[in-house]
Amino acid sequence: MNLQKNPDLIERLAASYALGTLRGGARNRFEALARLHPQIRAITLVWQSRWQAMAEQQSPVPPSPAVWQRISNLVQAQQQSRAIKSRHQLSADKRPNWLGSLLLWRGAAALSAALAVMLLVTVTNVREQFENQVAQLQAQLQARPQITYVAVLNDAKSSATMLVTFDPQNNKLVLQRVGGFEESGDKSLQLWALPPAAAPRSLGVLGRDKLLKLTASEADVKEVPTLAISLEPLGGVPSERGPTGPVLFTGHLIKRVL
Repeated sequence: MNLQKNPDLIERLAASYALGTLRGGARNRFEALARLHPQIRAITLVWQSRWQAMAEQQSPVPPSPAVWQRISNLVQAQQQSRAIKSRHQLSADKRPNWLGSLLLWRGAAALSAALAVMLLVTVTNVREQFENQVAQLQAQLQARPQITYVAVLNDAKSSATMLVTFDPQNNKLVLQRVGGFEESGDKSLQLWALPPAAAPRSLGVLGRDKLLKLTASEADVKEVPTLAISLEPLGGVPSERGPTGPVLFTGHLIKRVL
């Protein structure tokens, strides 16, 4: 199957890969495809960013008192089973063997039935909690901004250092640092649009936060095939001067059709 002609399938596979539910041979094949296709890598990074952001927003959910009570009941049942078995062994010489065996098997059967009931209740509760969390995550995803443009900016060694997304609904460029680069205190990183037949145009100076937001319109990125980040004096340089420092990171801006 040609994944390039199945954008919905790419989206589902990328989400599953980022969540960790894509495993085995399917995960290995998806990683091989991502190495060959920048668009798949970019979509996967977007989903990893989404899941990470939602995980950070989720507060820990402690087990309910009923779960702890079931665990306590299970431990007590095991202790009682060992005590019954010990008493049967001590009194084995005072009663017929068939009677001891009968009582032991009856006790084991009762314990097994009790454990099965408690396990069923526990699994049901855990499944309900998981389904509720999935529903909450889906609601959060639907409320998130729409992303129509994606770029992964790489350094000279083709290592990803910056994930760039554009949300036309809110006119925001969102940049997430995914590499370990840190500029010195007297320098600033500046983002540039590189139109095919025009001079470079500044899209903004980047702060030092891991997640950055710049205001931009769709016209600023619509006809821009490439983005670049240069190292400039602190505070950046005017757009008309173009990059004055070394260009550290570049990448293709891809319009998503998913």
